[in-house]
Amino acid sequence: MEIGIPKEIMNSEFRVGVVPAGVNALVKAGHRVLVQQGAGSGSGISDAEFAAVGAVLVQSAPEVFARAGMIIKVKEPLPSEYEYLRPGQILFTYLHLAPKPELTEFLCRRKISAIGYETVQFADGSLPLLAPMSQVAGRMAVQVGARYLERTNGGAGILLGGVPGVDPGRVTILGPGVVGINATRVALAMGAHVTVIGPNMERLARLDELYGGRITTLVSNEYNISRQVADSDLVVGAALIPGGAAPKLVSGDMVARMRPGSVIIDVAIDQGGCVETSRATSHAEPTFTVGGVIHYGVANMPGAVPRTSTFALTNATLPYALEIADKGLVRALRGNASLRKGLNVYDGMIVQPNVARSQGKEWRDPFRDGDAGGEQTGGGAAER
Repeated sequence: MEIGIPKEIMNSEFRVGVVPAGVNALVKAGHRVLVQQGAGSGSGISDAEFAAVGAVLVQSAPEVFARAGMIIKVKEPLPSEYEYLRPGQILFTYLHLAPKPELTEFLCRRKISAIGYETVQFADGSLPLLAPMSQVAGRMAVQVGARYLERTNGGAGILLGGVPGVDPGRVTILGPGVVGINATRVALAMGAHVTVIGPNMERLARLDELYGGRITTLVSNEYNISRQVADSDLVVGAALIPGGAAPKLVSGDMVARMRPGSVIIDVAIDQGGCVETSRATSHAEPTFTVGGVIHYGVANMPGAVPRTSTFALTNATLPYALEIADKGLVRALRGNASLRKGLNVYDGMIVQPNVARSQGKEWRDPFRDGDAGGEQTGGGAAER
């Protein structure tokens, strides 16, 4: 199979879809890897390093897309890339389609086989290709929030760890998943007072046990969220429905009761955000304020630390890329239930139920029970 690695073009996105070790593995398995010149430069990987392990360096993105049967990216295609995609091509990347009906429609119309890293899912509900970037984003969320709490950056002038004789800052984390666990770890290390809110009592109990009562855990409901958000200096939004639009846990009224200079980091923004007043921002213009509350909504947070992020991501994605390339898409999907859950669009159909539900559309499962055919509609159950 010919596999294409284009350079990412999202604002301040410096990650790349494959590292030299991945190219080496794919080439040794008999595949041809086309890498756009300069694709790895933002992650500190030179063209020479790719060439040394057998990559074919290609000058432009259109050439990569035109020649490759499978495209491996980091972020979803932007409108300027849409026309590069060819009917029947395999797209393996983060998609986050729920809040992007235009992209979903295009992929269906072009009959792209689109696999989203964020919906590849193990039987226990864990998300192996989302987890590495969730770890990065969770740790960054508190780091970024602490910076914006500084008065020189428009914040309330609060040091999260406090000092002797002064209360520490108050951090509320919405969601005890991978982002929430990593945000908790960093916030506690900084010395903040941390509250984690979530619907899963088992996860909350594990966190409580892990940190020996040094955090407060609360079950997720409107009353608890409203009370905690109003009293927080930093709120980290980390709610998730795999493939679906993020639930709006924090209303505009709740934000209005927050103190001026407090900060919201909405890590769920790539799925539409879990804060009603959030909107997507970029690394170039990362924040905006609503009622004096600073909102940070950068959808590709890990892109700010690209070398760490690229290697962490490709460690997880490479085995799946090899499986698709070695077996072909259909055999790989039929033989791997976790990968099959990652399929979002196939043969002109939406096949991921939570994407369909978020957009008010029908979905089909062409690989139910390992056989093509069989229609299901209605969206399926949301998972967290």
